[in-house]
Amino acid sequence: MQNIRWTLNHMPAGEDRWLSLMSPGQVAQAKAFHTGFPEYRPTPLHSLRAMAKELGLGGLYIKDESKRFGLNAFKVLGGSYAIARYAAERTGCPPEAITFAALTGPEMRKRLKDAVLFTATDGNHGRGVAWSARQLGLRAVVRMPAGTALSRLENIRKEGAEVTIEAMNYDDCVRLAAKQATAAPGGILLQDTAWEGYEQVPGWIMQGYGTMVAEALEQMEALGDAPPTHVFIQAGVGSLAGAVTGALVSRFPDAPPKVVVVEADAAACHYLSALRGDGTTAKVEGDLATMMAGLACGEVNPVSWSILRNHAAAFVSCPDQVSALGMRLLAKPLPGDAPVVSGESGAVGMGLTAAVMKGTCGLREALGLGKDSRVLLFSTEGDTDPENYRRVLSDECPVTKL
Repeated sequence: MQNIRWTLNHMPAGEDRWLSLMSPGQVAQAKAFHTGFPEYRPTPLHSLRAMAKELGLGGLYIKDESKRFGLNAFKVLGGSYAIARYAAERTGCPPEAITFAALTGPEMRKRLKDAVLFTATDGNHGRGVAWSARQLGLRAVVRMPAGTALSRLENIRKEGAEVTIEAMNYDDCVRLAAKQATAAPGGILLQDTAWEGYEQVPGWIMQGYGTMVAEALEQMEALGDAPPTHVFIQAGVGSLAGAVTGALVSRFPDAPPKVVVVEADAAACHYLSALRGDGTTAKVEGDLATMMAGLACGEVNPVSWSILRNHAAAFVSCPDQVSALGMRLLAKPLPGDAPVVSGESGAVGMGLTAAVMKGTCGLREALGLGKDSRVLLFSTEGDTDPENYRRVLSDECPVTKL
């Protein structure tokens, strides 16, 4: 497939100060919190045996986050856990004491009643924050970038949040939400990216994402399969990618899987940063036009970048057609494989895996992908833009012919 750009990680190792965020103990604590939700069920992990055979892989697994708490995406794991950790700090409780029942009980609601949660989002994170705020009876204020699908705005509004689409890109929306949170009485910024002086909350959000990794590893073990050898994980600001990488490196310090960071080419700030080769970061400005809305972020999270710089194996920049390929392959699988409804940001890993294994871009050889490889993917959202999902599945697209 044309226009797939990649680089192996040739950056010198830097200070690994943030890896401890994703230690097994921290991940277990976040998972224990999430298991207390009345809606909690581990989301499905599908072993796509037919597709693995077709692509020449030993195994191919995809975690379906469209089933997470009825919210069609994984992001609520981070927002809810960050709120719990904030509540623990504000009330002086040990973090392990802040269960879902305690967090949503009358005493905690009373103590947090003046708090107002601010965030910027291209959809899934904001919906998770709004849902979590509603559980606590709190106000949530959500800012969204230009070009946001109205379906994503309406999903947030249904959770009771104040939400607007602004005439600016995602990174500028983050700055707007931060400014408004500072100015508002009781304002709390609950953002899934970091900058100097704002690192604690994004770190908590990353820890919340660890629940998804822990579930996936448990499910692979339950299938009688060994851990993954390779993981393809998508990145916007990089919080998810850093969380997944950190959790895997911490769990398997002697032989971690090779993690491949996957981005939309219109917002490939991690890929461009890796190309520099010195550990410094690049910024992508402008409209960041891609159908992968959850990945349309032009500035890296420095907390997660610290982990990725030290531990990611490769960085890849993909055009929208790679995501379209993944959406179609998952929706209409080979006989015997389970179908997965995967949205634009969720399916790019599947599309890239197929393109790499059937194409000539060279990444297959560089990563040592083959019949002994077990590849783990995360479908991080369902059809959060139903209109575009239908369009992609109905269009004739030659790249889907493997």
